[in-house]
Amino acid sequence: MAPKIFGILTAFTLAAAAFVANVNKTRYQAENIETDKQHGALEKSKIRLADAEEKMNVTLPNAIAAVEAELAKLKSEEADQTKANEDLAAQVATKTATISANKAKLDEFREKTSKVGDLKELAAKMRATNAELKELNSSIENTKAKIDNLTAENTSTVAQITSTQGKFETWGKGETLRDMKTRIRSIYPNWGFVTLAAGNNAGVMTNSNLNVVRDGQVIAKLLVTAVESGSASASIVPDSLAPDTTLMVGDRVEAASK
Repeated sequence: MAPKIFGILTAFTLAAAAFVANVNKTRYQAENIETDKQHGALEKSKIRLADAEEKMNVTLPNAIAAVEAELAKLKSEEADQTKANEDLAAQVATKTATISANKAKLDEFREKTSKVGDLKELAAKMRATNAELKELNSSIENTKAKIDNLTAENTSTVAQITSTQGKFETWGKGETLRDMKTRIRSIYPNWGFVTLAAGNNAGVMTNSNLNVVRDGQVIAKLLVTAVESGSASASIVPDSLAPDTTLMVGDRVEAASK
């Protein structure tokens, strides 16, 4: 009886071992398939990186030239508007002097006719003078309004120039724009990189540093390795991940301050 039970236990043990071996084989094959997929994704990323670098080498000089041309245009417009402001200010000064001179003449006339003269004629002259004063005041108000409008346009132009200069300087340093905000789109922890939901259209630059921010705290740092128009890939900087922290899809990403 004992040998029979021993044989049954041996057969059961062999069957269990065969089952475990088959499960391990299936898992091993699945891991190999996943590894091949990851290798394929990495190769595609390398190809995209090479394409992006080639595109950047072609488009960046054109973009810089366009920015410089726009900057020159804005400076020219600013100079024209400054000249127009000065001309209008000169006109206001001239008309103000005219009003003062007319007022002096009126005061002199009033003094001379205070005791003598035709009152009707004096009243008519006074009405004409008042009408002229009103016309001059209206002209001055219109001129002031034009100056205010030109001043506002000039302020807007200066702001555009300052903003354009800031972006140009940032691009020239190879840095991502300070106001760039995006999110983590996907994470590849085995390969140590993530993809972002923004690219060079939002001001992301290759080889620039980014911060991953959660609840107002920097929890990791990234180094941009590849950029496309609407997406980017970035390596997770070693040892930058905060203790007991795991990156998640949707984490906020912004430019790192220098």
